[in-house]
Amino acid sequence: MANALDPHAAIATTAGGVTDGALRTADGKPLARALARSQSLARRRAFLLVLPLLAFILITFVVPIGQMLQRSFYNDGFSANMPALSQWFAENPRGTEPDEAAWSALATDLQAAAEARTIGVVGTRINYDVPGTRSLFTSTGRQVRRGIEPPYQAALLEIDEKWGNPALWSAMREASSPVTGNFYLAAVDRKRDDTGSITQVEERQQVYVMLFMRTFWLSLLITAITFVLGFPIAHLLATLPMRKSNLLMILVLLPFWTSLLVRTTSWMVLLQQQGVINDILVWLGVIGAGQRLQMIYNQTGTIIAMTHILLPFMILPLYSVMRTINPSYVRAARSLGATSWTAFRRVYFPQTLPGLGAGALLVFILAVGYYITPALVGGSSGQLISNMIAMHMTDTLNWSMAAALAALLLASVLLLYWVYDRMVGIDNLKLG
Repeated sequence: MANALDPHAAIATTAGGVTDGALRTADGKPLARALARSQSLARRRAFLLVLPLLAFILITFVVPIGQMLQRSFYNDGFSANMPALSQWFAENPRGTEPDEAAWSALATDLQAAAEARTIGVVGTRINYDVPGTRSLFTSTGRQVRRGIEPPYQAALLEIDEKWGNPALWSAMREASSPVTGNFYLAAVDRKRDDTGSITQVEERQQVYVMLFMRTFWLSLLITAITFVLGFPIAHLLATLPMRKSNLLMILVLLPFWTSLLVRTTSWMVLLQQQGVINDILVWLGVIGAGQRLQMIYNQTGTIIAMTHILLPFMILPLYSVMRTINPSYVRAARSLGATSWTAFRRVYFPQTLPGLGAGALLVFILAVGYYITPALVGGSSGQLISNMIAMHMTDTLNWSMAAALAALLLASVLLLYWVYDRMVGIDNLKLG
């Protein structure tokens, strides 16, 4: 009788009645093994269900981004088409003056590249480091293709004396290796001089660090403005009766139903000196006809337009959190003697922080990568780093430089994301 009540007696037996001490299923298989097999089968089924989406993300998102980022440190446009000169650079240390062997290798490679019609690729690669040299390579390639005789140094210098420029040879040495960090140096306004030391570029060429600082500063400012404007709207949405709240929500969501290009061009009509806002101010007598405000093609236009476009991304996360806050908490605080401000600061506002964190992250990350709006309304002082990346992608075709700038921007955003996670905790973030 005691054995029947003993929980350790609830064990399975084998077909011959011998107890082996293991729990078994109805068909006699070990229960632990059956559970592990069932869980493994469930995991495989779940993996197969998400496999199409995973493959789509890998093929259309991860792989292209990886290939693009590879261009930031790998460019074989020179080394693959100038093998003889690259070999000379590899065999001779930095600081070695080009001898006749180097000039011979240069002439041989120029002739071969011209015949293979890759001389433009070579010139483009060096043109990234020494502007204006692409035409030097193409014009010299056409001449050496017809034949050139030693001494090659004198012959090439006779074609164009720019071949004696030490900066050109330094750039060709750097480009002789397909793996390079020069694009990252250029992205932070640095370069290598003739001796290989890292120095700052000329003051008139220092643009990238300034653009990074402007991008993050304007993104932070826009995030703060959207919070100041969006917090009371979200609170109103959360506290109004459902009928009125739904009507106001339609107005908040209305920008999502309008093209981004249309919204941006609308701001161009509103903000220009002969636009609607200036006309109203003149009509009201606030400003004179000759004192029209310059609100477009500068940072002011960028801030106004981007704040309007990104405001819903702050309101919606705040609203989703505020909607779940029990109003009795604030009433209880006030019944215990707290003022309205104290009840808001100590009771209500801390409960909205998950929505605030989500909205701030959304607005900031979107603002950092914005391109169309600053391009149309920003002018020279309202351009962001994304506009420079787009310029290198479409105009200068310097994809390696664009990739380096994009990689630094991505690293900066990930760093800020990590800081947010350490300080606030990503688990506290709520999008709805």
